[in-house]
Amino acid sequence: MSKKSVLVKVLTEHYPSLIQATGDESSLDREILVPEINRPGFELAGFFQHSDFRRVVVFGEKEMAFIDQMTQEEQVTRFERLTDDLTPVIVIAKNYQCPPILKEIADKKNFPIMLTAQTTGRFSVELSAFLDEKLAPETLMHGVFLNIYGKGVIIKGDSGIGKSEIALELVKRGHLLVADDAVELYQIGQQIIGKSPTVLQNLLEIRGIGVIDVVKMFGVGAVLEKDQVDMIIQLERWVPSKEYTRIGIEDKQVVEDILGVEVDKLVVPVTGGRNMSVVIEAAVMNKRLKELGYDSSKEFVDRILANIENGKGSQN
Repeated sequence: MSKKSVLVKVLTEHYPSLIQATGDESSLDREILVPEINRPGFELAGFFQHSDFRRVVVFGEKEMAFIDQMTQEEQVTRFERLTDDLTPVIVIAKNYQCPPILKEIADKKNFPIMLTAQTTGRFSVELSAFLDEKLAPETLMHGVFLNIYGKGVIIKGDSGIGKSEIALELVKRGHLLVADDAVELYQIGQQIIGKSPTVLQNLLEIRGIGVIDVVKMFGVGAVLEKDQVDMIIQLERWVPSKEYTRIGIEDKQVVEDILGVEVDKLVVPVTGGRNMSVVIEAAVMNKRLKELGYDSSKEFVDRILANIENGKGSQN
């Protein structure tokens, strides 16, 4: 995975309300490398140990009030450090203006300072969420990604096993397509989010027919731009000699690691006569029931044990 970055100019495109107070167009080519932001209380007080200069710096009401109490010499010293070559941008919130000494230093360095009317807290939350998504670790997985009964399900399997055909049937049954053939996955917190590559959005490739546009065929309500990955279903060709799950308690829960996050996985054999769309729907519904505390496999075993006990009792 290559190191991701976001240019400061992308912030100005995403937040059109940002007003550039210092720096020219080239100053917006600075890179943002980390999603965390810095409210520089300690730095303004002169403590720079352990400071991460790669973070976007945000000034709010408290910072501006503290700056008003600083001497000119202190401001020069602290602002010189805060406008480090690694610092991507300083944003001043809540309609405050850029302090004159900071503006002079920033102009000299061609350093970008932005102004916003948003409150500090709201802007900080929105910016962190935006950068989290843009800078999240990501990978690519081959398969079909759908939302089935509210769960994000990736269907994997060998080429030609029928993944896209199954997806088409599931879309016809009212479920939502996210991606076909390739799924871009990225991590937000402890969640894995999947989406379609731009060139493949809303498209399904069906062998013998070609590429179909799901939106034009089934309507805009048949697709999702992105979704959380809750489950992976691995389709594999039936091997008579292989043991498959029958009752549901034979083995420990199978998971697949995606970017360090474990996602529930189910291996389903494919053979003639099986309606795979219905099987996959049942698998998803069974997962939802387990999350609600109802385990059909455990109930089946409990019934057998109860039946054995009743049999013993009738013999006595």
